[in-house]
Amino acid sequence: MTEQSSVARAFVDRPTPITATTVQQKPSGMPFQRYVPFGTVDLPDRTWPSKVITRAPRWLSTDLRDGNQALIDPMSPVRKRKMFDLLVKMGYKEIEVGFPSSGATDFNFVRSLIEEGAIPEDVTISVLTQAREDLIERTVESLKGAPRATVHLYNATSPLFRRVVFRAGKEEIKAIAVDGTRLVMEYAEKVLGDETVFGYEYSPEIFIDTELDYALEVCEAVMDVWQPGEGREIILNLPTTVERSTPNVYADKIEWMSRNLSRREFVCLSTHPHNDRGTGVASAELAVMAGADRVEGCLFGQGERTGNLDLVNVGMNLFSQGVDPMIDFSDIDEIRRTAEYCNQMPVAERHPYAGDLVFTSFSGSHQDAIKKGFDALEADAAAAGVPVSEYTWGVPYLPIDPKDVGRSYEAVIRVNSQSGKGGIAYVLKNDHKLDLPRRMQIEFSKIIQAKTDAEGGEVTPADIWAVFQDEYLPTPANPWGRISLSGSRSLTTEDGRDALSTEAVVDGTPVTLTGSGNGPVSAFVNALASIGVDVRVLDYAEHALSEGGDAQAAAYVECAVGDKVLWGVGIDSNTVLASLKALISAVNRSAQRD
Repeated sequence: MTEQSSVARAFVDRPTPITATTVQQKPSGMPFQRYVPFGTVDLPDRTWPSKVITRAPRWLSTDLRDGNQALIDPMSPVRKRKMFDLLVKMGYKEIEVGFPSSGATDFNFVRSLIEEGAIPEDVTISVLTQAREDLIERTVESLKGAPRATVHLYNATSPLFRRVVFRAGKEEIKAIAVDGTRLVMEYAEKVLGDETVFGYEYSPEIFIDTELDYALEVCEAVMDVWQPGEGREIILNLPTTVERSTPNVYADKIEWMSRNLSRREFVCLSTHPHNDRGTGVASAELAVMAGADRVEGCLFGQGERTGNLDLVNVGMNLFSQGVDPMIDFSDIDEIRRTAEYCNQMPVAERHPYAGDLVFTSFSGSHQDAIKKGFDALEADAAAAGVPVSEYTWGVPYLPIDPKDVGRSYEAVIRVNSQSGKGGIAYVLKNDHKLDLPRRMQIEFSKIIQAKTDAEGGEVTPADIWAVFQDEYLPTPANPWGRISLSGSRSLTTEDGRDALSTEAVVDGTPVTLTGSGNGPVSAFVNALASIGVDVRVLDYAEHALSEGGDAQAAAYVECAVGDKVLWGVGIDSNTVLASLKALISAVNRSAQRD
């Protein structure tokens, strides 16, 4: 038994103080007893847990209605139109554009879309109304001349609303839904011409809190009036108006309704989750697995309280699983900028897929894994004979390729005091094509680390490049160092040995350096020895930086200069000269440290 394993064995026999008994959380003191646990659904043969989403649902954007009503500063007509045009461009085919009976602003906006011909033939606009005759009449009037339109009627059905808000029984609440549906049909018949393809949506509002059998009863009564059938669909929307259950309970409710609805083949079962518990996306995804046909929400989850379902999040989740979302998110920054302009509200920096920092890594170990992942991806794609953009994605810490949503790789790795060699090396390779050897990565990362420790905050790619140049690459504007090449040079080979002669400036004095050796680097080392510079090459690497007539190469040399071991870098169109410059870089860096 080794000494190490003996120590390990002794440690195993020691009691550890970290146990459930010793780690005791204390009561919060909050009045949790005021809240009642949400009930479950008796559905022992539920099927949704084993389902997989293999195609996109139908989408409805309610940015211009549900999203807009939640804004501190509701959208102006110009901002509304810009949002509508964005949604059309992205590919949304069902768009809820307003609440026309709420006032002139929404009514006039719906009219402007129709009269200006802004609605493509394959896009269906939707408008919301409460179940009052005057409001229904005004709502239908707003749709005159629309190519495709849906009226969405709702009334609250939950016990709390029946008791507190309406002070009415189940039959009275059901009658509101039935009468409202009949009125929508009557006004559509009177007001809308044959040029309008007309549809109907009904929501038992507060569905999540409504008894399932009663929600079904109301929906069936509404369908008895509408009479869905072949070529005559009805949309039944079952919203989590205020998200109060875990997503699995909502999925159970959706599956129960989907199983028990009559005329199911003529029903579009729509889901409208909110995000009060922070699980709106999960609720929507599980609802689709449970049988929902359509998903309603807003870009980036805009909406009252904690917001509506985030359509970008759900759509991109599908994309990341190899499912076409049927919506174009390829310019995520433009989508975000437009939404921020229209809503006058920012998208958070860590918002899934769209925030400024979601493809960014500061951690050193993460950066190292990402860099290695990109290197492996390039190698695997080359071996398969396909472009990287067509090869199956697989890079640590990046669920999708940032380029697929219009992001550059520049923001993937950012450097601060938590960063390591991988991130810094990635920045240099990505921005400047410099593929540093591993030991040089370690050396340079320590230099950057010293900068971040001293100054704090983030080090930008421009900062990293400036430090790299100052440290390794003297320029005419920054001519540090005791040795520089200054003029003509010659290299001859005889009997397998190279003889090198080059003009240089050493400590301000022009000299001619000559030497011979087994190759030009060896010859230059011996030339430096002739002027008293003790340098030994420990490692060497080089690679092309570019191709064509202006091709350049980079050389990296690890040297022992006296008692110091450090790296030098040289860049030149001539690979031999690049290696000589790398030697000079190392020697000059050694002199800086004397």
